Amino acid sequence: MSYLAIKYLHMTCAALSGLLFLARGMLMLADSPLLNRRPLKILPHVVDTVLLASALTMVVWSGQYPFVQNWLTAKVLALIAYILVGSVAIKRGKTKGIRTVAFVIALMLFGYIVKVALTRQVWW
Repeated sequence: MSYLAIKYLHMTCAALSGLLFLARGMLMLADSPLLNRRPLKILPHVVDTVLLASALTMVVWSGQYPFVQNWLTAKVLALIAYILVGSVAIKRGKTKGIRTVAFVIALMLFGYIVKVALTRQVWW
């Protein structure tokens, strides 16, 4: 597989991951029982695993590493924050208010990650 194919796989998985998170967040806001359906519990993990594997492949193939490239460091740190805040939004938040605020913050973090990926600029 070529680097370009891995890059497109990564971008596709990033879009799918974002859409799945948005859908799950909307279901959470609506108190929908669909949020507990098996496919919505498994599919995000499969997509995110492929996303991570493609990211690691691109890092190794390109020789661009976090903590060497500022933009890549920003993406990794924002990703960690996104995962933590996203887990509060979808399942760990004790109240709907907390989950809602966490959902909005997680969407902002996702947007920041995409922005950094497209521009390779750390700041807005």
